[in-house]
Amino acid sequence: MELAALTTYMLAKPATTQEQPFGPEVLVFKVVGKMYALVAWQDTPLSLSLKCNPDLAQSLRATYPAITPGYHLNKEHWNTLLLDGSIPEAEVLSLIDHSYELVVKGLKKSERAKLGQL
Repeated sequence: MELAALTTYMLAKPATTQEQPFGPEVLVFKVVGKMYALVAWQDTPLSLSLKCNPDLAQSLRATYPAITPGYHLNKEHWNTLLLDGSIPEAEVLSLIDHSYELVVKGLKKSERAKLGQL
């Protein structure tokens, strides 16, 4: 996947912002101030870190060599995807959605209500 397609997809999600709190090398995508994706945008190929259900995270790591425990993140709840073309684009988009949804579920009820996610 290309960086432009990734950023467009993630920024289209409700209440998503793009920041660089860790420096210029990493794009951080947040929903209501909570991280759900990190992109090492200067890497070739790109790497994308996403929050993930722990059981699913293990299954994905066993299925795709390009999916590893989250780099510099909680390895139980985060995966890092090397976007080298070996993971189908539909799977990458589905995992972005999963990460976003996990973070939204963890928001306060009032914050979810603003997103229409009760």
